Amino acid sequence: MSSAFAVETSPELLAGLRRRESAAFATLYGMFERPIHNLAWRMLADREDAREVLQDTFLQVHTRIDQYRGDAPFWSWLRKIAVNVALMRLRSGRPPHGELDDEMPGEASSLPDWIDLEQGLAQLSPQTRSVLWLHLVEGYSHEEIAQEFGRSLSFSKSQVQRGARRLRELMRNPGEEPPKQELRHAVA
Repeated sequence: MSSAFAVETSPELLAGLRRRESAAFATLYGMFERPIHNLAWRMLADREDAREVLQDTFLQVHTRIDQYRGDAPFWSWLRKIAVNVALMRLRSGRPPHGELDDEMPGEASSLPDWIDLEQGLAQLSPQTRSVLWLHLVEGYSHEEIAQEFGRSLSFSKSQVQRGARRLRELMRNPGEEPPKQELRHAVA
C-alpha cells in the first residue's frame, strides 16, 4: 500500500512556496489537506485534534519552507512534519477534544470490514494505533518509527506485532473485552 502523500509537486509550486505566494500555499493545501487530516485522525482518533494538526502542519511548512533542501521528495518532507506535529500532540497527554468519530470523511466506511477495522483501531492505545498506522499504511520502517518516538527498534516491532494481533482478535470477536494482561501491555 502506498502513502496518500506520494504526490509530486512541481518546481514552479516549490518556487512559489519559497516566495511565500498565497496561491502556491492554497494549491499545496488542496493537494495535501486530506492526506494530512487522515494521517492525524488515524493517529489521534479525534477530528478536532486532526484539524489542529492539519493547521499546525501548514503553519510549520510556511515558516520552514526554506529548510526544505530537495534531497528527498517534497511530500516525504511534508509527511514528516505532519507526523511530528501529530506525535507532539500525542506526547502532550492532553485528552481528546471529543468522542471518537464514527466515520472518516472521504472514506468508504460503509463496508462492514472497514467498520470493524475502525472499531478495532479505536480500541488500541493511541501509541500502538499510531505505530501500526505509520508502519502498515504510511510505510515507515521500524527504524524510522523508533527514531520518531525516541525509543528502541524493538519498541516499534513489538507495537506493530501487538497491535496487529489485537486487531485480529477484535475483528474476530467484536465488542469483546481484551484479557487483563493485554490491557496492561497496551497501555505500557
